[in-house]
Amino acid sequence: MDGKIQGIIPQVKDLVEAVVEKIGFELVDVEYISIGGRWILRLYIDKEGGVTIDDCARVSGEIGILIDVKDIIAHEYVLEVSSPGLDRPLKKEIHFLEAVGKKVKIKMKFPVEGRRNFTGYLREFRNRTLFLEMETGEAALPWQGVEKANLVYEFDS
Repeated sequence: MDGKIQGIIPQVKDLVEAVVEKIGFELVDVEYISIGGRWILRLYIDKEGGVTIDDCARVSGEIGILIDVKDIIAHEYVLEVSSPGLDRPLKKEIHFLEAVGKKVKIKMKFPVEGRRNFTGYLREFRNRTLFLEMETGEAALPWQGVEKANLVYEFDS
């Protein structure tokens, strides 16, 4: 992805985050991807109790015009507003604090103890370090080194 395309995500975040929060939602993540030659700007929102289709439509209506007026994206694209889902991404420090005690899947930018992928229970998030309990033992992972992290939804037996 070239620099101009990569720069769209932080511009969109800066532009819409306050608007999304003002109407009662959290901006969880922003993706800008090309699928089959079609550009998609995807925003993930959340709120206490979850997000409905009407919530997504409301947020889309509020921010769609704003993004177009600011002319951040010069070509045609599709705006999608969605719930983060059961396997929600963990991006901000607050997301990790809220995930303590839950099962998570983490991919590191660089190997830690010879590996980049970890799945286990987040037991603690302290001093910008994730303390993970896995079947194979424990790991302390630096938060700044996280490339990608998601909750792992566990169905009740």
